[in-house]
Amino acid sequence: MAQNIISNREDAEEVVQNVFVKAFRNLANFRGDSRFYTWLVRIAINESLMKIRGRRSQNISISDVSEDEGHTVVRELADAGSSPEEQYSQDELRRILLIAVAGLGPRCRIVFQLRDIEGLTAEETAQCLNLSVSAVKTRLRRARLHLRESLNVHFTLMKTNNKVGTIEERYSEIA
Repeated sequence: MAQNIISNREDAEEVVQNVFVKAFRNLANFRGDSRFYTWLVRIAINESLMKIRGRRSQNISISDVSEDEGHTVVRELADAGSSPEEQYSQDELRRILLIAVAGLGPRCRIVFQLRDIEGLTAEETAQCLNLSVSAVKTRLRRARLHLRESLNVHFTLMKTNNKVGTIEERYSEIA
């Protein structure tokens, strides 16, 4: 989750280490009002957002982020039975989705991550983010609509232009 919020593997690893250290140090402060997982997720979100705020002035290349994430995802999801063409197609789709999700604003991206990727309920997500359930639902709807629009434009552009090139080049045309 930290990697999806921060979009940088090294920074996400640092955040996760900080999360576990903070959780360990503050274990006595855990009141039990929510599940331990929810408490830990909240710490991770806070640490991730603090990391983003700290590097706001830096520019990060989408291609750098995509390459790191793409290689990680490929290693984890490699299928020995896939042909090279199928593997390339799957990799390209993953990259398209990662870039589209990275294009979401941080507030919508966090809600999307918690609800649709981590599988938290709207209530758990609201509790983690200190939001109302309706705010979570609104942000999730915005995130899904933005993703649908981005992906629709991307695939329409690909189909009409039948353009060959990197996903980053094609995405820069539609962004």
